[in-house]
Amino acid sequence: MAGIVDIKVEGYIEGLDGKADPVRARMEEIARDKDFPIVGPQVGRLLSILARSVGARRVLELGSGYGYSALWFARAMANGGSVTCTDLSRENRDLALQFFRYAGLEKAIDFHVGDALTFARAQAGPFDIVFNDIDKKDYPRSVSVALSLLRVGGLFITDNVLWSGKVANGQTDETTLAIREFNTIVSGRDDLDTVILPLRDGVAVCQKVR
Repeated sequence: MAGIVDIKVEGYIEGLDGKADPVRARMEEIARDKDFPIVGPQVGRLLSILARSVGARRVLELGSGYGYSALWFARAMANGGSVTCTDLSRENRDLALQFFRYAGLEKAIDFHVGDALTFARAQAGPFDIVFNDIDKKDYPRSVSVALSLLRVGGLFITDNVLWSGKVANGQTDETTLAIREFNTIVSGRDDLDTVILPLRDGVAVCQKVR
Protein backbone atom coordinates (compact mmCIF):
# COMPACT_ATOMS: atom_id res chain seq x y z
CA MET A 1 0.00 0.00 0.00
CA ALA A 2 1.44 3.34 -1.04
CA GLY A 3 2.03 5.97 1.57
CA ILE A 4 0.25 9.32 1.70
CA VAL A 5 3.29 11.47 2.41
CA ASP A 6 5.03 13.19 -0.51
CA ILE A 7 7.44 10.69 -2.03
CA LYS A 8 10.37 13.11 -1.72
CA VAL A 9 9.65 13.57 1.99
CA GLU A 10 9.41 9.81 2.46
CA GLY A 11 12.70 9.39 0.64
CA TYR A 12 14.35 11.98 2.84
CA ILE A 13 13.11 10.32 6.04
CA GLU A 14 14.15 6.87 4.85
CA GLY A 15 17.57 8.27 4.00
CA LEU A 16 18.08 9.15 7.65
CA ASP A 17 17.64 5.53 8.66
CA GLY A 18 20.76 3.51 9.18
CA LYS A 19 21.59 0.39 7.24
CA ALA A 20 19.25 -2.49 8.06
CA ASP A 21 20.67 -5.57 9.74
CA PRO A 22 20.72 -8.74 7.58
CA VAL A 23 17.46 -10.17 8.92
CA ARG A 24 15.48 -6.98 8.49
CA ALA A 25 17.11 -6.29 5.13
CA ARG A 26 16.06 -9.70 3.82
CA MET A 27 12.49 -9.21 5.05
CA GLU A 28 12.33 -5.85 3.29
CA GLU A 29 13.81 -7.36 0.13
CA ILE A 30 11.06 -10.01 0.06
CA ALA A 31 8.44 -7.29 0.45
CA ARG A 32 9.86 -5.42 -2.55
CA ASP A 33 10.25 -8.51 -4.72
CA LYS A 34 6.79 -9.91 -4.00
CA ASP A 35 4.99 -6.58 -3.53
CA PHE A 36 4.04 -7.81 -0.07
CA PRO A 37 2.60 -5.18 2.29
CA ILE A 38 4.75 -4.58 5.36
CA VAL A 39 4.67 -1.59 7.70
CA GLY A 40 8.15 -0.49 6.64
CA PRO A 41 11.04 0.80 8.75
CA GLN A 42 9.52 4.11 9.85
CA VAL A 43 6.35 2.55 11.23
CA GLY A 44 8.48 -0.29 12.57
CA ARG A 45 10.55 2.17 14.53
CA LEU A 46 7.36 3.77 15.85
CA LEU A 47 6.19 0.35 17.06
CA SER A 48 9.49 -0.12 18.88
CA ILE A 49 9.25 3.25 20.59
CA LEU A 50 5.65 2.63 21.64
CA ALA A 51 6.46 -0.83 22.97
CA ARG A 52 9.28 0.52 25.11
CA SER A 53 7.19 3.49 26.26
CA VAL A 54 4.57 1.23 27.88
CA GLY A 55 7.03 -1.40 29.06
CA ALA A 56 5.40 -4.01 26.86
CA ARG A 57 5.90 -7.68 27.67
CA ARG A 58 2.92 -9.21 25.85
CA VAL A 59 1.96 -8.19 22.32
CA LEU A 60 -0.85 -9.66 20.23
CA GLU A 61 -0.82 -9.13 16.48
CA LEU A 62 -4.04 -9.41 14.50
CA GLY A 63 -2.51 -10.15 11.11
CA SER A 64 1.25 -10.71 11.04
CA GLY A 65 2.30 -11.57 7.51
CA TYR A 66 5.75 -13.11 7.77
CA GLY A 67 6.66 -11.36 11.00
CA TYR A 68 8.09 -7.98 9.99
CA SER A 69 6.21 -5.87 12.53
CA ALA A 70 6.59 -8.64 15.11
CA LEU A 71 10.36 -8.44 14.76
CA TRP A 72 10.29 -4.74 15.67
CA PHE A 73 8.14 -5.49 18.72
CA ALA A 74 10.29 -8.42 19.85
CA ARG A 75 13.51 -6.45 19.62
CA ALA A 76 12.01 -3.61 21.65
CA MET A 77 10.93 -5.75 24.58
CA ALA A 78 13.11 -6.84 27.46
CA ASN A 79 14.12 -10.50 27.74
CA GLY A 80 11.04 -12.58 28.40
CA GLY A 81 8.69 -10.50 26.28
CA SER A 82 6.62 -12.33 23.69
CA VAL A 83 4.69 -11.59 20.50
CA THR A 84 1.67 -13.71 19.65
CA CYS A 85 1.23 -13.65 15.88
CA THR A 86 -1.67 -14.63 13.64
CA ASP A 87 -1.97 -15.14 9.91
CA LEU A 88 -4.03 -17.19 7.48
CA SER A 89 -0.94 -18.46 5.66
CA ARG A 90 1.13 -21.37 6.92
CA GLU A 91 3.84 -20.31 4.49
CA ASN A 92 4.02 -16.90 6.20
CA ARG A 93 4.20 -18.62 9.58
CA ASP A 94 7.10 -20.82 8.53
CA LEU A 95 8.95 -17.85 7.06
CA ALA A 96 8.40 -15.78 10.21
CA LEU A 97 9.72 -18.55 12.45
CA GLN A 98 12.76 -18.86 10.20
CA PHE A 99 13.51 -15.14 10.47
CA PHE A 100 13.08 -15.17 14.24
CA ARG A 101 15.53 -18.05 14.52
CA TYR A 102 18.05 -16.11 12.44
CA ALA A 103 17.54 -13.12 14.74
CA GLY A 104 18.02 -15.25 17.87
CA LEU A 105 14.47 -14.50 19.00
CA GLU A 106 12.77 -17.85 18.49
CA LYS A 107 11.58 -17.88 22.12
CA ALA A 108 9.87 -14.51 21.67
CA ILE A 109 7.30 -15.59 19.07
CA ASP A 110 4.16 -17.72 19.20
CA PHE A 111 2.57 -17.99 15.76
CA HIS A 112 -0.95 -19.28 15.05
CA VAL A 113 -2.41 -19.98 11.61
CA GLY A 114 -6.07 -19.10 11.20
CA ASP A 115 -8.56 -16.27 11.47
CA ALA A 116 -7.11 -13.59 13.74
CA LEU A 117 -10.33 -12.46 15.42
CA THR A 118 -11.53 -16.01 16.05
CA PHE A 119 -8.20 -16.84 17.64
CA ALA A 120 -8.13 -13.62 19.68
CA ARG A 121 -11.57 -14.23 21.19
CA ALA A 122 -10.22 -17.40 22.78
CA GLN A 123 -7.19 -15.72 24.36
CA ALA A 124 -6.71 -14.62 27.94
CA GLY A 125 -5.51 -11.09 28.51
CA PRO A 126 -4.22 -8.78 29.50
CA PHE A 127 -1.95 -7.76 26.64
CA ASP A 128 0.14 -4.58 26.70
CA ILE A 129 -0.29 -3.97 22.96
CA VAL A 130 -2.70 -5.23 20.33
CA PHE A 131 -1.50 -4.49 16.81
CA ASN A 132 -4.16 -4.62 14.12
CA ASP A 133 -3.38 -5.28 10.44
CA ILE A 134 -6.09 -7.72 9.33
CA ASP A 135 -8.41 -7.49 6.33
CA LYS A 136 -9.55 -3.88 6.39
CA LYS A 137 -13.22 -4.84 6.03
CA ASP A 138 -12.94 -6.43 9.47
CA TYR A 139 -11.49 -3.37 11.16
CA PRO A 140 -14.76 -2.27 12.85
CA ARG A 141 -15.19 -5.75 14.36
CA SER A 142 -11.64 -5.71 15.72
CA VAL A 143 -12.25 -2.92 18.23
CA SER A 144 -14.31 -4.76 20.85
CA VAL A 145 -12.12 -7.87 20.55
CA ALA A 146 -8.89 -5.93 21.02
CA LEU A 147 -10.14 -3.86 23.93
CA SER A 148 -11.40 -6.91 25.78
CA LEU A 149 -7.80 -8.20 25.83
CA LEU A 150 -5.95 -4.94 26.47
CA ARG A 151 -4.87 -3.74 29.89
CA VAL A 152 -5.64 -0.23 31.06
CA GLY A 153 -2.80 1.93 29.79
CA GLY A 154 -2.13 -0.49 26.95
CA LEU A 155 -2.09 0.42 23.27
CA PHE A 156 -4.31 -0.60 20.38
CA ILE A 157 -2.33 0.22 17.22
CA THR A 158 -3.80 -0.09 13.74
CA ASP A 159 -2.12 0.27 10.34
CA ASN A 160 -3.53 1.63 7.04
CA VAL A 161 -6.18 3.86 8.60
CA LEU A 162 -5.82 6.58 5.92
CA TRP A 163 -5.86 4.09 3.02
CA SER A 164 -3.90 6.17 0.53
CA GLY A 165 -6.06 9.16 1.45
CA LYS A 166 -9.27 7.46 0.29
CA VAL A 167 -10.91 7.96 3.69
CA ALA A 168 -10.88 11.72 3.10
CA ASN A 169 -11.81 12.02 -0.57
CA GLY A 170 -15.33 10.62 -0.69
CA GLN A 171 -14.57 7.05 -1.76
CA THR A 172 -17.51 4.73 -1.03
CA ASP A 173 -16.10 1.26 -1.70
CA GLU A 174 -16.64 -1.32 1.03
CA THR A 175 -13.06 -1.31 2.29
CA THR A 176 -12.79 2.47 2.57
CA LEU A 177 -16.15 2.68 4.32
CA ALA A 178 -15.04 0.05 6.82
CA ILE A 179 -11.85 1.96 7.62
CA ARG A 180 -13.78 5.20 8.02
CA GLU A 181 -16.19 3.42 10.37
CA PHE A 182 -13.26 2.11 12.37
CA ASN A 183 -11.72 5.58 12.65
CA THR A 184 -15.03 7.00 13.83
CA ILE A 185 -15.43 4.25 16.43
CA VAL A 186 -11.99 4.57 18.01
CA SER A 187 -12.10 8.38 17.92
CA GLY A 188 -15.49 8.46 19.62
CA ARG A 189 -14.99 6.01 22.48
CA ASP A 190 -14.54 7.60 25.89
CA ASP A 191 -12.39 4.70 27.09
CA LEU A 192 -9.77 5.41 24.42
CA ASP A 193 -7.39 8.28 23.82
CA THR A 194 -6.77 8.17 20.08
CA VAL A 195 -4.46 9.87 17.62
CA ILE A 196 -4.15 9.14 13.90
CA LEU A 197 -0.65 9.73 12.60
CA PRO A 198 -0.17 10.52 8.88
CA LEU A 199 2.86 8.24 8.76
CA ARG A 200 3.18 6.06 5.66
CA ASP A 201 -0.47 4.95 5.14
CA GLY A 202 -1.79 6.22 8.46
CA VAL A 203 -1.36 4.68 11.91
CA ALA A 204 -4.00 4.90 14.65
CA VAL A 205 -2.56 4.80 18.16
CA CYS A 206 -5.21 4.30 20.84
CA GLN A 207 -4.49 4.10 24.55
CA LYS A 208 -7.02 2.37 26.77
CA VAL A 209 -7.62 4.84 29.56
CA ARG A 210 -10.05 2.79 31.65
